[in-house]
Amino acid sequence: MSEEEKNNIHSSPSAAYLNRDLSWIEFNRRVLREAQDPSTPLMDRAKFLGIVSSNLDEFISVRVAGIQDQIRAGYTKKDFTGYTPSGLHQRLYKRVGKIVADQYRTFRDISRSLNKEGIILVDYEDLTNAQEAAVEQYYRDIIFPVLTPMAVDQSRPFPLVHSLFIYLAVVLTKKHKEHEEFFFAILQIPSNLPRCIPLPHRANSKRRQFVYIEDVIRAHIGTLFSGYHPVAVNEFRLTRNSDLSIDEEGAEDLLEEIEKELRKRRRGAPVRLEVQKGIHPYALEQLQAEFEAEHFVYEIDGPLDLGFLRQFTGGFKGLSSLNYPPVEPVYPAEFEETEDFFEVLRERDVLVYHPYESFESFIDFITQASEDDQVMAIKMTLYRVSGNSPLITALARAAGSGKQVTVVVELKARFDEERNIAWARKLEQAGCHVVYGLVGLKTHAKITLIVRQEGNELRRYVHIGTGNYNENTAKLYTDISLFTAHYEIGLDASELFNQITGYSANCEWNSFFVAPVSLSNSLKKLIQRESEHAANGRPARIIAKMNSLSNQQVIDDLYEADQSGVSIDLIVRGVCCLRPGVPGLSERITVRSIVDRFLEHSRIYYFENGGNPEVYLSSADWMTRNLTRRVELMCPVRDKTAREQVFQILEMSLKDNQKSSFLLPNGNYERPNDKKAPFRSQFAAMNVESWKYAQALPSDPMHS
Repeated sequence: MSEEEKNNIHSSPSAAYLNRDLSWIEFNRRVLREAQDPSTPLMDRAKFLGIVSSNLDEFISVRVAGIQDQIRAGYTKKDFTGYTPSGLHQRLYKRVGKIVADQYRTFRDISRSLNKEGIILVDYEDLTNAQEAAVEQYYRDIIFPVLTPMAVDQSRPFPLVHSLFIYLAVVLTKKHKEHEEFFFAILQIPSNLPRCIPLPHRANSKRRQFVYIEDVIRAHIGTLFSGYHPVAVNEFRLTRNSDLSIDEEGAEDLLEEIEKELRKRRRGAPVRLEVQKGIHPYALEQLQAEFEAEHFVYEIDGPLDLGFLRQFTGGFKGLSSLNYPPVEPVYPAEFEETEDFFEVLRERDVLVYHPYESFESFIDFITQASEDDQVMAIKMTLYRVSGNSPLITALARAAGSGKQVTVVVELKARFDEERNIAWARKLEQAGCHVVYGLVGLKTHAKITLIVRQEGNELRRYVHIGTGNYNENTAKLYTDISLFTAHYEIGLDASELFNQITGYSANCEWNSFFVAPVSLSNSLKKLIQRESEHAANGRPARIIAKMNSLSNQQVIDDLYEADQSGVSIDLIVRGVCCLRPGVPGLSERITVRSIVDRFLEHSRIYYFENGGNPEVYLSSADWMTRNLTRRVELMCPVRDKTAREQVFQILEMSLKDNQKSSFLLPNGNYERPNDKKAPFRSQFAAMNVESWKYAQALPSDPMHS
């Protein structure tokens, strides 16, 4: 960092922070780097490229859409990072444009590599006669019947264009007319048909060839407009504002209110327009006029929406060398030799690290509880659930057998609203008590409570997670599960559910820190305690692993701790608004991001505490929305062995010199250039025995 940059940071308070949205662009650039890395297996490179596309779609439909709303409302105040909405919007437009251009250069490079492996996306003009005949029949039998051309003229207004679907813009003239007059129509590409149509090949051929469905429709566009001559056929894609605006306090029925807002989402304000490079000027004029799109218009040099690559690359057999080798999650050894989870947990806590250890252990835990006659009640929060979750079946079975089953379903989980509404109705029909959470707050905590009659007493068994109760994402995300029968944690779990479902007043928690009530202040006290230890010459260190860090107060507290002598290591996968390594501000703070095969998702917080370390698992990132607008949970790891295992996980992340990138004071990231032996944390974690069972430490005598 130059002296001028250092002076700017110290003279301007806003310059001490990085902008959240610009930081997100840098995160997506790190994802793109995985697609560009020749050491990443080819199919996985293509998947990462698809992830970049999907990430951009969500970012633009929510974050950029919100900034555009502020601009339309005339909001001009700077945020704490020094940006006005209009200034940030201009910067984002340029940054997104650069990453999109880089994305399509990468796509062309990956396409060439796929060609060498015999996976070829063929231009329609290059089809053989036999292939063309087969495609023509496919078009006639399968595609043509579902197409609906929609003309735009004085009697037929512009039809509704759905967000994130690919359309064709068709410019036409009448045949046999002396004066050229343009006519305009649009056509939606069917999303329920394969984007890439397989072409016939010889039985012994190793080549697999495909043609894009939009190219097939373009080649046959004349079948849809008899009497007209197609002048130009170009793809376009619209992104709409997808954020929901829900009046929870005024809603008599929250479920119906959300369903109403979901219908509105289809007509959200246009945010971005993507068009095929070289689009006909008349088509572009019609689209810009309809969508009032002056900004965030991108000409795309390649197929629109590369998100299709995520599915496309998963359908090939016999090409295992082009993918990462499959990972078979290990079933936790603590549960492997017994069918009685409760017996194990009466002896000690169990920590499970996904996806290296199986999420099936949690499903089996709930299944056992649903079938156990001694279980009196099951309470669970559900934020994002898979499409066909066995957990729903188990909960329904438990309710059917007379158990008290309470499920807090978060209806406002973005882009999962419709699925969660369906689950809520199914659970209610099965006899479960379904609660939609608290007005104005999303319930993001991941917690399950099981109450069991054992002799003359009731015992509570609790599961705390850093990730959602979703067996599909548990194979793709790194998350931690803690199973415990700790008495105080059980008391707090009961109190938390009482607060969510009833009118219970705020209480003094025994173990939990809960947002929005106590988590923010508790974090502040924990950070300040480290400062006090440092000032008194005692060991003082913070290690924090999360997805995002953007809350100004937390950042300021970390800056103060740095200046008090606390060593701070932050492992932040995505957005980070803190500037590390600035002399006099953050010189003891390091920030690294790990982007690898699995999505780093676990939230772990470690405080050295003068030589008596404390470790916490949480559902919350250090973001304002998590600390003030959500029900979040941070829970201590009481068991000594489990605490040591969590620390080993943090140590693996800190040692990673292959897939980690360090945040520089200027907001850029760079890979470490050390001479140490290569260490890749996710590969190391696959060897569960090496980090989990190596030390065999005794448990704390803490259960009562």
